[in-house]
Amino acid sequence: MRKTLLAVAALAAFGSAPAAAQNGELMLYTSQPQDLLVQMIEVFNETHPDIEVAFFRSGTTEVMNKLEAEFAAGDPQPDVLLVANSLVMTELKNDGRLMAYPEAPTELYDPAIMDPDGAFVGTKLITTGIVYNTDLVAEPPTSWADLTDARFANQVIMPSPLYSGAAALHVGTMTAHESFGWDYYEALADNGAIAGRGNGSVLEAVATGQNAVGIIVEFMAFNARAEGSPVGFVFPAEGVTAITEPAAILSTAKNPVAAEVFIDWLLSEAGQQFSAEQGYLPALPGAPTPATFPDDVDLEIIAVDPGTLIANDEEMKKSFANLFGG
Repeated sequence: MRKTLLAVAALAAFGSAPAAAQNGELMLYTSQPQDLLVQMIEVFNETHPDIEVAFFRSGTTEVMNKLEAEFAAGDPQPDVLLVANSLVMTELKNDGRLMAYPEAPTELYDPAIMDPDGAFVGTKLITTGIVYNTDLVAEPPTSWADLTDARFANQVIMPSPLYSGAAALHVGTMTAHESFGWDYYEALADNGAIAGRGNGSVLEAVATGQNAVGIIVEFMAFNARAEGSPVGFVFPAEGVTAITEPAAILSTAKNPVAAEVFIDWLLSEAGQQFSAEQGYLPALPGAPTPATFPDDVDLEIIAVDPGTLIANDEEMKKSFANLFGG
């Protein structure tokens, strides 16, 4: 499963000694959930106490909107970018906004999840599938098609690509794929499906029973279930979309040495093991699978050409907003 995910993630994305630590502040812009982000920074500081990590976190789209405004003002703030959309990394690289870091410890990583020039590298493997409320749904959905059934009328919630990077890649992939297209999303809209903001809003709505089913990244559902939330998760029969949550250093970084230290830690065995402890499927081959993750999963990955996703991105968001609001 890991090999398959890595190979297909390349379509969406497109050892050296660690750098010496530098004191001072490191500014991180990220789309990671707030609680997991704070935990990650605390663990990083256990071995790098002299690097103070400040951050701005929001959905990938809002992170990028803030960053674009800073570019326009000539004062970009982040040293490191860690978001759930490899396409924006490709665009930033093409615009000369990223600092190549070919010395990053990527020897054991699949080249499929990293930029060939070292501008960014995937740090995790995250898929999108279906979450459902176990108290409300006696017969869980097994496919994407099931979400358009009358039995789930007015019960489906999904993250918005206008906010979430993972959702943008998911909707972009699904609408560009011949098996789904916009016909599928029109069928969802006709069945009363709604859009929230990020994946967190989907989890909250399904866990509290506001909606019976939702579209979500898998680790959130598995973590919530492990903590006692009444949710289950389904890998749909037609397949799932996948992202790698890449990390990059900006070419305008004010503390590039500390940024390299942070990237090194994300990719290290310790960093990847901690990702697994947080419920993520690590990108490092041989790293442990999260305890919350099922053992018997055989995933089919839905993918389209990344160039198509980039070309369609703005029109996709407009079309989604026309159907579901934004």
